[in-house]
Amino acid sequence: MDIAGYSRLSESGYIHVVVKSDHEDEPLPQVHLVISLLKRWLLGTHQGGVQSSHLRYYLDEFTFRYNRRTSKSRGLLFDRVLENAVLVPPVRETEL
Repeated sequence: MDIAGYSRLSESGYIHVVVKSDHEDEPLPQVHLVISLLKRWLLGTHQGGVQSSHLRYYLDEFTFRYNRRTSKSRGLLFDRVLENAVLVPPVRETEL
C-alpha cells in the first residue's frame, strides 16, 4: 500500500510498512481512544497554547473530566468542590 504522504520516503532510504490497517485488530483500542480524546481536548480547549511545563496539570484535568464523563450527579460537582474547599485544610507551598 502506497500512501501519498509516505511516497517520497524511499528516496531518503526509508521503507514504509503498514503494520495494522484494521482497527478491530488494534492491541489496545481503549488506549488509542483515550489518547485521541486527550489530543482533541488539548487542541479544542487550549487552542495551541499548550506548554510542556504545564503538561502534568493538563493531564490531571483531563483525567478528572474523563473519569466523571458518565457521572449521574455532574450538576453537584460545583457544590462538592466548594464543600471540599471549606473542609480540607490548605496546603502551604513549603509542604509541597
